[in-house]
Amino acid sequence: MCRFIIRDKGIESNGKKIIEELKKREEARQIRRKQADWNYINNQPTKLKLALVHYIETGDLYVSAKIAGITMEEFNEQRIKARIPHVN
Repeated sequence: MCRFIIRDKGIESNGKKIIEELKKREEARQIRRKQADWNYINNQPTKLKLALVHYIETGDLYVSAKIAGITMEEFNEQRIKARIPHVN
């Protein structure tokens, strides 16, 4: 019986950590969405536009750069021009 109680507490603890992480990710996503220059983003070529939107939604610089077909450094320059903040 004790074993199950300990396991349940572990699951509960992990569940709380997961929920906290999801909340942090959603807050970061909202900040990126709110501060982004959507006029700039919408006037970019399709691949770059999709990559910028992907970054806003995920915060994943590496994959976003791959989507755009440019280096991470070049994508980061575009992120800055689009006024998308880097939020951890």
